[in-house]
Amino acid sequence: MKRRSFVKSSILLSSLSNITSTNSEAGFKKSKQEFYELRVYTLKNAEQEKVIEDYFEKAAIPALNRLGMKNVGVFKEMKPEGQTKIYVLIPFASLDDFIGVEEKLSKDAVYQDAGAAYMTAPATAPAYERIQSSLLKAFAHMPKIEVPGNKARIFELRRYESASETASKKKIEMFNDAGEIDIFRKSGLTPVFFGEALIGEMRPNLTYMLTYEDMAARDRNWKTFGSSPEWKKIKSMPEYADAKIVSRITATYLVPTSFSQV
Repeated sequence: MKRRSFVKSSILLSSLSNITSTNSEAGFKKSKQEFYELRVYTLKNAEQEKVIEDYFEKAAIPALNRLGMKNVGVFKEMKPEGQTKIYVLIPFASLDDFIGVEEKLSKDAVYQDAGAAYMTAPATAPAYERIQSSLLKAFAHMPKIEVPGNKARIFELRRYESASETASKKKIEMFNDAGEIDIFRKSGLTPVFFGEALIGEMRPNLTYMLTYEDMAARDRNWKTFGSSPEWKKIKSMPEYADAKIVSRITATYLVPTSFSQV
């Protein structure tokens, strides 16, 4: 078991090292594009839900803010089937910030004390069942998270999977260079972030988040987008046909917790 854990850790560190090396060579460390960790906590009961909420409200978010990591979003499913999952979005200015955050948190006594119930939960009463975590790189055309106004809102988290890395890059090109993000904005679809998955499940994929006042506004704005002449023009281009570049779309509707910074 120890050897197996060592091998897994070595693979992860190697992947991060390769990404860091590539970014450095391409000048991405000087880029304004953010990186995002998207976590999904699977829970089995309300007790675990409270532990996770308390951890982020009282320990993790204040500590991350002290380290300069702002706009941490914490969300729950709008209509969960059974026990809700908790979604967490953490923006990082660079890969170095992402890689170094755990070590910095380990030296933060205030964080360690405030988060003790989460970090020291016994195996007989764990704080959560599992965490799924993805590392995303912001799109060039939307390099930073855009936080909506502080009012009642719902959010839609959308993941587009592709059959190949080349197809996924083509869909990203469609958002960036062909102008799909701009058409979103003109249609009333308000983006929060766009990210390409560097590490995580169901790769290759891209993930983005939109926000609306309510579901009626969501349906109305998507209808506007679908009837846009600009969108119809892009969609008709053979290289951007959905059948070629998108193999599966997953949409999850979320509501922010009372302490979410997004």
